[in-house]
Parts: sequence; C-alpha cells; structure tokens
Amino acid sequence: MKATEEYLRQGAGVIAAVAEQKEVIARVAGCFADAILKGRMVHLFGSGHSRIMVEEMWPRYGSFPGWNPIVELSLTFHNMTTGANGQRQAMYLENISGFAARILRNFDITPEDAALIISSSGTNIVPVEMAEELQGKGVTVVAMVSSAHSAASEAKREDGRKLSDFAEHIIDTGAPVGDAAIEVEGLAEKVAPLSTVGGVILINCIKAEVAERLAQAGAPPKVLAAACTVGGERSTELFEAAYDEHARRMATLYQNLGTGSQQ
Repeated sequence: MKATEEYLRQGAGVIAAVAEQKEVIARVAGCFADAILKGRMVHLFGSGHSRIMVEEMWPRYGSFPGWNPIVELSLTFHNMTTGANGQRQAMYLENISGFAARILRNFDITPEDAALIISSSGTNIVPVEMAEELQGKGVTVVAMVSSAHSAASEAKREDGRKLSDFAEHIIDTGAPVGDAAIEVEGLAEKVAPLSTVGGVILINCIKAEVAERLAQAGAPPKVLAAACTVGGERSTELFEAAYDEHARRMATLYQNLGTGSQQ
C-alpha cells in the first residue's frame, strides 16, 4: 500500500495548496457572482482532460445556472483513443492558432461576462488564445493552472506567453511538475496525476462561494438536488427550473449574433 499512502500524502499537500488561496478564491467568486447577478454568464473552457473541471462546475448535483460550459468535442473526446476522433488529432487541434476565435464566434460575449480557462501547463495554443480573445472583449479572465508544471513547461507561442499572461486572476491546482506524482520501483516514469484533485477542489470552493454570494444578494440559485435529499417532486421542480434558466441565459448569448453589436 506504499503507493496509495504516498498518493494520499501528496493529495493532502494539494488540499493545503488550495487552502492557501482563500483570498484569490474569494475574489474570483465575487467576480463570477457579479456576472451571474447581471444575468450574464461565466464561460468555462478547457481542452483535453481539463474538460473534467468544466463538467464539475455545471451541470451536476450541487450546481446551478450561470455557467456556459464550452466543451469542444474535437478537443475533449477521449473514448476513441486511436483511429477516427483519436487523441493524436485532439492534441494536434489544441495547438491550432485561430481555433479559439472560431469557437467564440458562436457567442455574443460582453464585458459583463466572466471566464474560467483551465490548462495544467497553460501552454497549449487554444486555451491561451481563448483567454486572449476573451480579454480582448473586456471579459475578466481567471486562469486555472498547475503553477509548478506551467513554469517548467515551454511556451508554444512564439512570443513565449502562456495562459497566466492573459488572466486577471490565477488559481493553482497545486500539482507537481509533470502532474504525475508516484514513483514505482522498476518504472522510469511517474504515475497518478494530481491536477484533477486540486482542480475539482478549487471548482467546488468557487461554486460554494458564488452560491453564498447569490443567496446574500437575494437571488438564491436554483440548485440541482438529488431526490433522496429533497424528495422526488422538489428534485424534479429544481431540475426543470434550473435547465429553463440555463436556456434563457444561453439565449442572450445568441440574440445579437451577426447584428454588428457584438463586442
């Protein structure tokens, strides 16, 4: 059980690293709550396995409307590891310049929106350009990176800029260089990454802080809740109300497309 014990030990270190970021978590939550209270959206984006953090935010139990999960299948579909729709293609596409702009062309984004862009290394072209494009539209951008891993990773842009260079706020998953954490005897490479552990803790800290701010502002969110906790009728009511609100909020992201009023 040595490997398990070591992973748990390092996992505790990740939790401690997140705990040291309470102030920035509070600032991020305030920014996100402001956007939601204005009837706007917090845009979420991650390529590759960073998609996990997007889906952790919304939609799932304990979550609520106000988030726009931008999950581009060509960058995040992992079922077909090889062959058509395989990982080689996805990893190639996430470094194609201009792709982020084509994705964002689908939305009428305003400076009242906010955004969370997730990338462990903070170097792949698409998430970096996603942050750059959103900043150019006046959106407050939050970057979730693994700071040690990002610092050790070479930028893929010619100008040397990384995701953190296009963010007003930076939150750190606390994962080590290379992400994988555990040394196994007889194996040269480490196994068992940690960025997802830190990432989902950050996501849920932010989610809880945003919910608290919305409730304090007199706009308690419609939270997806399990039938075993609130009863079947209430659970269904909340699901329908939350999805209806999400649809209405998404509609505002489409209504001015092509009219010349886009930011």
